[in-house]
Amino acid sequence: MGKLTNFKRSLWVFHASGGSCNACDIEIVAVLTPRYDAERFGIKLVGSPRHADVLLVTGAIPRDFADKLRRIYEQMPDPKAVVVIGNCGTTGGVFYDSYNIAGPIDEVIPVDVYVPGCPPRPEAIIDGIVKAWLKIEKLEKELEGKKE
Repeated sequence: MGKLTNFKRSLWVFHASGGSCNACDIEIVAVLTPRYDAERFGIKLVGSPRHADVLLVTGAIPRDFADKLRRIYEQMPDPKAVVVIGNCGTTGGVFYDSYNIAGPIDEVIPVDVYVPGCPPRPEAIIDGIVKAWLKIEKLEKELEGKKE
């Protein structure tokens, strides 16, 4: 795992749930409970994508939710990262090849980190968010380099 060096504030995360069974959503909530307490690492769940650095997406994406997910992604300020939680979002899971599924999430929006599992453990989710954090640090350094 890389070292966090340049990001000088908390990482704000927005959670979007597609057509999931809520198992991944429950594990995301577990990350925020006192046992794992992700806020002590500076990872904070926010209620608006306009304030978020990272987008957590769970579930296979139904066709009617695909445009909404694109709009959520476009509302996020740059630099940003997308983390897919669970097998359904990664490959379509048991819903793969279903008539109502728009496909895995990477066919709807660009994805930076995959956290596989059904559902993934909270430790894996925290690790995926840290990987997204490292990507955002790298993008922020590139943006600072372009300004100078």
